[in-house]
Amino acid sequence: MRRATHTDTQTTYGQVGATQAPDLLQYPPKGFRPVEYRTRIGHGDARFEAAAAALLTWKVQERSGIEVRVDDVPAVHEGAYTPVTFDDEGNPLDPADYAAPDSESHFSPEGEPFLTAGTTATLLMKAYGRHVEAPVRVVYVIDEPTRRGFAYGTLEGHPESGEESWVIDQTDDGSVWLTIRAFSRPSTWKWRLVSPFLRAQQKKYTQRYLRVLVGD
Repeated sequence: MRRATHTDTQTTYGQVGATQAPDLLQYPPKGFRPVEYRTRIGHGDARFEAAAAALLTWKVQERSGIEVRVDDVPAVHEGAYTPVTFDDEGNPLDPADYAAPDSESHFSPEGEPFLTAGTTATLLMKAYGRHVEAPVRVVYVIDEPTRRGFAYGTLEGHPESGEESWVIDQTDDGSVWLTIRAFSRPSTWKWRLVSPFLRAQQKKYTQRYLRVLVGD
């Protein structure tokens, strides 16, 4: 559904999908600061499915104290966004494009629809006595037998410019892991003045995300 106040906007950075690059930490997009966190959050198929369902219904953000306001969900006929892909050496392969979506709908055990590529939302956070709005768009969704997740990119009005991804995977021994990757920089000169504040907030919420899924 689309809100009456919705306006179509582009991401505020050009490297859409770059959180998938194998060498992101060594060669991030120019001018951006990369980070990666990975932690074990449990074991077994049930743990994997539960964690994936929480991740793909915004529960990780909501349980971390962030209000999520979904502004727009693409209609089925609009298709899904496919970002640029990279080879093992970090070289871009296929360009970004839109593709027809699968006909099958995906829902959590509670009947909530999983988020889809192209969805736009506004994240509302409270920090140091201020309310901050951070508009984002889901730029890709991963739906594989042992790997689930998504990434969103920043839209105009977000304090930062860049992309962040959350991926849950299950290894051969049954262990379930969460990997958070991101690259970012302050979106305007005003936010650059408080860049230490932005980095501190990013780290704080990342730690909350990890605690939410470890304790889920």
